[in-house]
Amino acid sequence: MRSDIVSGAIFPDYELSDHTAKHRRLSGLQGQHPMVLVLSRGGYCPKDRRQHEGLAELHRELEVGYCRLVTISTDNITENNEFRSGVGAHWPFLSDTRRIVQKDLDIAEYTDPAHNLMIPHVIVLEPGLVIYKIYNGYWFFGRPTLEDLRQDLRAVTKKCRPDWDITTPELKAAWEQGRKELFYPYGKTYAQTIGEQD
Repeated sequence: MRSDIVSGAIFPDYELSDHTAKHRRLSGLQGQHPMVLVLSRGGYCPKDRRQHEGLAELHRELEVGYCRLVTISTDNITENNEFRSGVGAHWPFLSDTRRIVQKDLDIAEYTDPAHNLMIPHVIVLEPGLVIYKIYNGYWFFGRPTLEDLRQDLRAVTKKCRPDWDITTPELKAAWEQGRKELFYPYGKTYAQTIGEQD
């Protein structure tokens, strides 16, 4: 992994084709929400298929928790759709057949030159594509468990949602005063809030 891709850095805003052939930017898919980004070997890998079966279960929680999930692989659109359908996924799968992400992040899986894949990673992102945590999944148990991701997303959500604890007297008073900008979804995005603090 490139040396500047670390916790606290901004992850590159790649633009790739999704499983419907529509060009999508990561920032557009993320919006103002926390996001789990999976850099995958692709549907041919049994480890990746098992990981994505678990993520399909977690995705229902991510939707109600206002979090996003995106997979990028070097598979073509047909392979991505087969992978997506095969594991019961309902989130965007982006296709990087030109190995843009693989080359830019320096994550070519050199131990498998025949397939020219990416070394699998899972990256938990705060709003604004800010890297919270990186997991290297070359070995299956290097990948985060669903509980690891729940804990990461709890920390990220607590950090980026000003109304995390609405039991505080300050937030209750703010609501009564009509200061709804402190409450999701009325308020400003996390990125706007951070920009004003700088």
